[in-house]
This record gives sequence, C-alpha cells and structure tokens, in this order.
Amino acid sequence: MVISKKITLQTTGNSDVIDITAQVAKAVGENGIQSGIVTVFVCGSTAGVTTIEHEPGLVSDLQSIFEKLIPQSLDYKHNVRWEDYNGHSHLRASLMGASLVVPFAKKALLLGTWQQIVVMDFDTRPRAREVVIQVMGE
Repeated sequence: MVISKKITLQTTGNSDVIDITAQVAKAVGENGIQSGIVTVFVCGSTAGVTTIEHEPGLVSDLQSIFEKLIPQSLDYKHNVRWEDYNGHSHLRASLMGASLVVPFAKKALLLGTWQQIVVMDFDTRPRAREVVIQVMGE
C-alpha cells in the first residue's frame, strides 16, 4: 500500500531549518500501514531534506558550514543569467538532496534518539515550501 500526503511549510529562507519530524510521524501513524518506509521529498530546487539533532547550536553549525562550503558572496553563472542571485541556494540544495527515506515499524519512525527530520530552505527569501510525504508498506 502507498499513501501520499502533502504539507506546506512557511520558511524565512536564508538557510532556515524546520523540524518536520512530528508531521512525518503523524503521516505514518494515521493510516493502516504498520511497517515500511516513508519518503520525504521537498519540491523545488533551492531546498533540501536531511536528519540532524535539531538544537540551536547544531542548527547554527549546519548553516555556517554551508556558508563556508558554498558562500553566498561568490560570482555564480546562474546569478548572471537569471539575476535572481540564488545560485548558491541551488548548489547547497543539490549537495543536501531533495529527499530522505526513513524506515518505520509498528507505526513508529525508526530514528535515533537525537535524530530529527528537517527541511532546509536555502533560497534568499521567505517561501511556502511543499513537502511530499509518501508512506509505503504493509
């Protein structure tokens, strides 16, 4: 069986990190599927999905490492072509990836104790982000 659900997140952009673990757990728990996998996919090319311990220090560290790896201040060919100045956003999202797969059993996500599912919006402005949560199993 496959169940798909969409949620919308309001972000502030600029490497905003939003914990969506509760929404994913709810999607897993509200149907007849007991065990399987859940895929989380963020729509768009300037946001990504990963897991992290969602606490302020580590969130700040994650934001800092992306600025060091792919600085906003560099000259990106995308910026010249489109004049939207978010070339760094696209590259950061590509590095993180747009989807994540998490196993679950007995309707519970099999995450580590300090592991949360987060969406990171790298774009340069606030956005309404659509996230697809697809639950598969039996």
